[in-house]
Order: sequence, then structure tokens, then C-alpha cells
Amino acid sequence: MYSYVARQPILDTDKNTIGYELLFRDGPKNSFPDIDAEQATSRLLSDQFMNSCWNTTGNKLAFINFPYSSLIRLIPTLLPKDKLIIEILEDCEPTDELLQAVVIFYEKGYKMALDDFIPDARWDRFLPYITFIKFDIQLFPLSEAKSFIHNNRNYKIKFLAEKVETYEEFQQAKQIGFSYFQGYFFSKPEMVQQRTIEPSELVTLQLCTEIATPELDYDAIGKLIASDVTLSYKLLKYVNASSAISKTITSFKHALIYLGQDKLRRFISLMTVAHANQHKPQSLYVLSIQRARICEQLVTKGSFKAEPNQAFLMGMFSLLDALLDKPLSQLLTNLPLSDELKLALNEGKGELGHLLNAVKAYENADWEQVNNHCNVLGISEELFASQYADSVKWGDDFTV
Repeated sequence: MYSYVARQPILDTDKNTIGYELLFRDGPKNSFPDIDAEQATSRLLSDQFMNSCWNTTGNKLAFINFPYSSLIRLIPTLLPKDKLIIEILEDCEPTDELLQAVVIFYEKGYKMALDDFIPDARWDRFLPYITFIKFDIQLFPLSEAKSFIHNNRNYKIKFLAEKVETYEEFQQAKQIGFSYFQGYFFSKPEMVQQRTIEPSELVTLQLCTEIATPELDYDAIGKLIASDVTLSYKLLKYVNASSAISKTITSFKHALIYLGQDKLRRFISLMTVAHANQHKPQSLYVLSIQRARICEQLVTKGSFKAEPNQAFLMGMFSLLDALLDKPLSQLLTNLPLSDELKLALNEGKGELGHLLNAVKAYENADWEQVNNHCNVLGISEELFASQYADSVKWGDDFTV
């Protein structure tokens, strides 16, 4: 029941991830299921909710939507308060009954957020108990949000901008007093035409070129890795963790051969993305790894013509433009990728294109599009959901 859950990162002003909003496939609101009171036991929530969803957020905050009926029945109190942010949906009426529940949550130490908030005097009496107010900046003008933030500065409320789609919107929202931001602005290139590629990023691109070829050139890869101290250290650490080495490693080429082609491609993919990500939000690195993993696993378990390695590269390279602040089409020109892979990355077409679009739809909790793409690809939504959960854990493990 709770396995269909996507997560969207929430970032602070420094673009660090402080938590995730969990989006459930449960009716038009994708909110916390409005289950019967008899069913709402700690055991049920522990077995079916916490195991799948608490793992989805790691040690970060979980922002979860609760409908009116769940709030007044105090369902959130069955969940631990330390990492939970109770989101009060925008369609909730500010009744005396709801206020009573909010006061109880507050007194028990729970934190709450008003979701998709539209200022209304009827909500004023709730504000002393609220930790976050979320404004959808595509629907609520920033100029009006600025005024509201200024007029309510005496409350201990943090303001969160939702649907932040560009870096320009991120900067504008930050300037007028927003502390937190939700949206995939971080997955897009920043100032595309103004930034030059740094030397370390040039190594990244050259390594990407090398691993995209059918046969790896160990000498060329060894020289590239040897030119960067960080990559050199991480390679030797990875070899040590991946192989039962009985002999001393005498060269980088020696280390590469120990790994073998598949593990080497994976290592270079992960490390080059991380390397290019030095000045970028951690969420971008995590999302790249998640995409690589889920694409690879779905191709492995489904009936695809494409190879798993190709799917892995597609997922990993799908955010290369945001990592290097250059148009993806320009970056791919210099990589010896298959035409099918370039078509998928540039235009979202072909078998792999459908797969990548399905992954993006799942990230945005666009369940209808997920269903459409799954039908085209001939894979079940259950498989997709389970592999998404696996990819989230797999991606997070690389950032610990």
C-alpha cells in the first residue's frame, strides 16, 4: 500500500539537503492514506509505512501530507516526532477542531507546515504553532510572499518556496526571506553561457569519453586518473574494497585491470560525477546515482534491447549538463556514445528515452505518466516502485 512513494529534496540557502517531501500514490492528493482508525495502529505504521519511508529519508526530515480526517484523529502521533514534519494540506478548513489537534501536536513536540499556503485571516490563530509555511511560487507571487514574510517576522516560522524551477527563482526567493527551497532547479545548468570548464572537469569529460568506448584503454585511463590526486586515492580504495588482492599494486593500470571492465566503468561513472559535483548541491550527485541504478536494474530485469551498462551510463549522464553548466547536446557531441543513447539523452526518444522519462515522472510523482511509460516498456509498476526504492537506498549509501 505504501510502496508507491517518491521523494523530493528540500534544500537550504546553501543548497544542502535538509529533508524530503514524501509523495504517495494514494488518490488525487498523493497524501498520507486516510486509513480507518482501527487500522491505524503503531504496528501497521511500523510495518507498512516506517520501514519503506523512513529508510527513504535516511537521517533527514520527512515532510508528509496528512488529510484533515487523519489530523483530527491524531494519526501523526503514531509516528516518531524527531524527523517528522506534519504537512497540513491546503484544502483543510481552519476549524476549531483542527486547531485543537494542532495544539496537541505542538505540545507533544511535533513540527508542522502549512502546505501551498494562501494567506487568510482565519489561519492567524494557527501561526504560533507552525514551524514552516510553504508557498507555491508558481501560483503565489513572490512580491506578495515578501510582504507576508515581512509582516509575520515576529513568529518563529521558516518559509519554504515550492516549485522552484530555475536558479533565478532560487536567488529571488532567497533574497526576500525564504530559508528553504523545493523543486528541481538544482538539476538544471546554472548560467550556461558564462562558465568555463575547469581543468579537473576536463579530466572528468575525458574519462567519460574513455568509458563510453566498447573496449577500454587501460593506459589512457590510468594516465588520466594519475593526474588527479583525489581520483587516484579513491581508485586504490575502491580496488581494495572490491578485490581480494594477494599482490602489491604496482601501477594504476595494474589496479584498473584488477577491477575488470564492468566494475571500472561503474567506478569511473560514480567518481567522475562526484568530482564534477564539487561546487554543486549534494542532491544532484545523489539523483545522478539513483537514476543510473534504477535504469540499469530495470533493463536487467525487463525485456529491453539495450544493455544494462548503457542504461547505467544514460542515468548517470542525464544530469551532466547541470553538473558542468553546459548544454547536454554540446557535451554529448564529444562522447562516443551510441546513437540510441544520445537520442534518449537529448530528445527523450526511443526505448531508453521512455525509460528515462519514466524515471523523471516517478521523481515528480506524476503517476499517470509513470503508468503510460511502463505500458510502453512492458514493465510492471510494482517492479518500477521496488527498483525506485532500491535506487534511493543505493544512492544514499554512496553519500554517507
